Amino acid sequence: MPLHVPPAPAPALRSVLTALRSPTAVHEAHTPTLRAVQGPTTAELPLPVHVLDRLGLSGVGGDGRPPRTRLTAWRFLIRSGDRFVAAADTRLTADGWTFSHFFEGPYVAATERALRQAESLATSYQPRLLSVPELYMLTLWLHGAVGADAAAGLPAATDLLVPLAPAPPGIAPYRPHPVSELLPVLTHRLTPPAPPTPPAPPTLAAPAA
Repeated sequence: MPLHVPPAPAPALRSVLTALRSPTAVHEAHTPTLRAVQGPTTAELPLPVHVLDRLGLSGVGGDGRPPRTRLTAWRFLIRSGDRFVAAADTRLTADGWTFSHFFEGPYVAATERALRQAESLATSYQPRLLSVPELYMLTLWLHGAVGADAAAGLPAATDLLVPLAPAPPGIAPYRPHPVSELLPVLTHRLTPPAPPTPPAPPTLAAPAA
């Protein structure tokens, strides 16, 4: 089924396109691949980047409440020819969405791979990115409410999370997990172990008669 890629705020897209046309912005970026590009580049596949706040405290627990998330960026993949060479993040300021920075690295290719994999699923989803800073983890969040506001909403139990590579040890990248299954695992990893029970004080022997 096709993914329903949400439209990015127009100012966010304009700011990225302006940065791509700026030799200074491209030259100053820590992106050797992007700096080496000779032909035209385009900004594609806008994805809202949500952050999972303090998973260890707000994750799905006994009360069943969903975790808290907040929108922190809109991310665009930068295409040159037939491949993506970098990504661009935008941030929200008092004046609206504006260009933040270019970057490259494993998450660019991982995001493209996860999106292509998601296209083959039998259900339609709205793609987002969900970051778990406490685990240095980024996932493709496949939201079932395809017409929802991409800037809002919480992960539903039936939504899918696809860990991107590199993923934390013990978590397989590119494997879709229902939110109801993966979040408890992540919460458990971030829950500090209970302190050991102190030994009982020695019992004083009764005095001899």
